[in-house]
Amino acid sequence: MSLEALQKVTGAEQAAQARKTEAAAAAKKMVSDAQRAGEALLEQARQEAEEDNRTLLRQAEQRAQQAAQRLLEDAKAQADGLSKAAEGRLDAAADLIVKRVVDR
Repeated sequence: MSLEALQKVTGAEQAAQARKTEAAAAAKKMVSDAQRAGEALLEQARQEAEEDNRTLLRQAEQRAQQAAQRLLEDAKAQADGLSKAAEGRLDAAADLIVKRVVDR
């Protein structure tokens, strides 16, 4: 083989090796970039889920507070009703006591 042909073959082999090395580096970079992008998406999803959880918790607390307020208002209304009923019976009870004391 002539020197010129040998140099061409050697040059082609070196070029092929350089392309192979570049392709391997590019593939490694693509994998690394994809991994970073995946981790970023995962972190974003985690943060969104945490925010959703906080929102749902706030809403549940608000509903619970509203329900507790309604129960408190209902209990107060019942207590007021019982108090008024007792006041009405208080006069009758006083009249009964006076009547029993006077009739003795």
